[in-house]
Amino acid sequence: MDEFTISQLINPEFYINLQIAGHSIGIYVVLFIVFAETGLFAGFFLPGDSLLFLSGIYSTALMEEVLPIESDFLNVALLATLVALAGILGNSFGYWFGKKSGNYLYNVKDNFIYKKKYLYESKVFFERHGGRAIIFARFLPVVRTFAPIIAGIVHMDIKKFMLYNVISSFLWATTLIFAGHYLQVWLLNDYGIDLKHYIEYIILFLVLVTTLPVILKLVKSKGGKKEVDNVDQA
Repeated sequence: MDEFTISQLINPEFYINLQIAGHSIGIYVVLFIVFAETGLFAGFFLPGDSLLFLSGIYSTALMEEVLPIESDFLNVALLATLVALAGILGNSFGYWFGKKSGNYLYNVKDNFIYKKKYLYESKVFFERHGGRAIIFARFLPVVRTFAPIIAGIVHMDIKKFMLYNVISSFLWATTLIFAGHYLQVWLLNDYGIDLKHYIEYIILFLVLVTTLPVILKLVKSKGGKKEVDNVDQA
């Protein structure tokens, strides 16, 4: 086993290929990370979108330890279903935590793991988009961690929440996992390009794509705040 470095914690390939006593535990780690990122407010730093995309590329290896399936489609479909279920459970736990904790999180001081600004940003996002925020949030790092907690805090109707929760979980899981898997199959079969040799570039690209909307939103909000301040000073 290669020597461990702290940078591996943000590398999704590290989790996918993780082994214990010669047995791959990647699938279990992937499911836990999906649950943690959407259900535990401390899980926002974990890889999400890139992890699912790479899981599609490594779908055969991930499922071999659980239930080897000859059908390529069923193999990927089962993996996506398991990930979606983990996401549903994670969001449900986040909702329950938000409902029980109430406004407690707003009084918690910032630390290395928790930043109150993430909570406020997610609240604004949630109020702007309503129930659809649960779906949008799935594809936005950080926001997807806090959206279900906010839904619990504002006591969103549980039936409405679960509807968006199920839809968003399956949409998120199937989109990224199927995209990763069949893009790999297409490029490998038609052009001889193995995406496993370009993992670093894929991760960088996905991080940029998924974080760009958040960055633009922050820049826009700061710009709007400055305009308001200038008006007040005039």
